[in-house]
Amino acid sequence: METIGTAVQKTFITDDFLLRSETARMLYHDFAKEMPIIDYHCHLPPDQIAENRQFENLTQIWLYGDHYKWRAMRANGVNEKYCTGNASDWEKFEQWAATVPYTMRNPLYHWTHLELLRYFGIDILLNKDTAREIYEECSAKLKQPDYAVKSLLEKMNVKVICTTDDPTDSLAYHQQISGSGFNIKVLPTFRPDKAMLLIDSPDAFREYLAKLENAAGTGKIDSYESLLNALHSRHDFFASLGGKLSDHGLNHIYADFDDEAAKQAFNTTVKGELATEAQRNAFKSVLLYDLAKLDHEKSWTQQFHLGALRNNNARMLRELGPDTGWDSIGDYSQAEALSAFLNKLDSTDQLAKTILYNLNPADNEVIAAMTGNYNDGSVAGKMQFGSGWWFLDQKDGMERQINALSNMGLLSRFVGMLTDSRSFLSYPRHEYFRRILCNLIGNDVENGELPNDIPWLGKLVHDICYHNARNYFGF
Repeated sequence: METIGTAVQKTFITDDFLLRSETARMLYHDFAKEMPIIDYHCHLPPDQIAENRQFENLTQIWLYGDHYKWRAMRANGVNEKYCTGNASDWEKFEQWAATVPYTMRNPLYHWTHLELLRYFGIDILLNKDTAREIYEECSAKLKQPDYAVKSLLEKMNVKVICTTDDPTDSLAYHQQISGSGFNIKVLPTFRPDKAMLLIDSPDAFREYLAKLENAAGTGKIDSYESLLNALHSRHDFFASLGGKLSDHGLNHIYADFDDEAAKQAFNTTVKGELATEAQRNAFKSVLLYDLAKLDHEKSWTQQFHLGALRNNNARMLRELGPDTGWDSIGDYSQAEALSAFLNKLDSTDQLAKTILYNLNPADNEVIAAMTGNYNDGSVAGKMQFGSGWWFLDQKDGMERQINALSNMGLLSRFVGMLTDSRSFLSYPRHEYFRRILCNLIGNDVENGELPNDIPWLGKLVHDICYHNARNYFGF
């Protein structure tokens, strides 16, 4: 065990990390380990890929924008200036390094040491005594050409990346990447949430419409119909650049379908007035439904990330803005509205391939059961229970998601892991998932609950790690 103050201690990340049986080790090393990666949902900045950014030091690539680490540092008593403030890059890293030993049993402890080992070959534990050595070695490597971001992605055997993009984005960087000869596909994902959710803020909504008008070039957006027309135009543009997915991050699904109330909400809001709550809910419901029909029209996959309670700390939201580490798990009711929404689409055979992610683990079985209601035999695994997301993106969360999916659906048709990350050093999360998956299957074999049919189990692992996603999304 590591003790605080020990300068050098070999990492605990062995070849058989998390693999507790001979079958698990065989499945991981012989089948999962070398499979390519399809990262079908992430938040990597496409401009940094297009420009092949070279980071100056480990803090810039590892701590900038990482609210997971910031939350841990704050919990450890670290002042905000070392998280989002004006401390130097070295000072920020020094505080993170001093925090790492206190993150034991948090997934950050595993991710930190996996990333140091896989990207930099660092096989000692990070703490306050090893901080300077690790910082200097990693920062020196980051300045080398083979540590620019494109090389980092290639090093992890990534084949496809789907970024998350607003309809108003020009996608100029995606076009630049596509024309550069880069051998990894970097595709846009259509995330039109602002067009829906800003209906609650008239000034912000009108500002957004102006941006959408400029991007779409379809004329003045002065009605619900012209809004939908502009979004349709951008949807087409995303598809022209290889886009095959949409994504929504919502508290819950909206299913109050009233076309007239939706139009009233639009008309009221563009005048700078706040529509009634019922009208705004109708607007969100109708627009979400109309956008879902566009996804079906193009044989896209729609994703719904449900259940985040965002921006809990109003004081820090004012000071730092959103996405800085003040979000948590919400306890919203999910099943009834989700069923109504999916059923309305399915009733006219306009339900696209769908991935549902929940943030509240209490909803695992709810979501796993819901997917089974709308599989229609047209596509294997058409309705997917998405991998453990955000606060559930850790060993226990992944195991519980896999178990719920296995009990109520077909694990063998699962499209597997994604990063959902803004960091170019996050790809060992796929390794983490694969080890957990192989360990669970291996344990079942060792317990006599599954046959020791290694060729078939190996195929299952291959499929979940790569082939299912490749076939499902049509990459």
